Amino acid sequence: MALLVIGAQGAIRRLVDHDNAGLLSWLPGGFAASITVYVLAVVIGAVVAGWAHDARKAAAD
Repeated sequence: MALLVIGAQGAIRRLVDHDNAGLLSWLPGGFAASITVYVLAVVIGAVVAGWAHDARKAAAD
């Protein structure tokens, strides 16, 4: 869930203020590279959070 939140917050910040790279300011490649990594973090975070929710639900049954 933390990866989802950090990725979403970073992507929104990057879209609103192109000069503020946030946590990925060290990453070469500029805007395209950093927005790609942030979106990838959102996708991975959503998949892992969904998997964890399903696993928890199955364990409760």
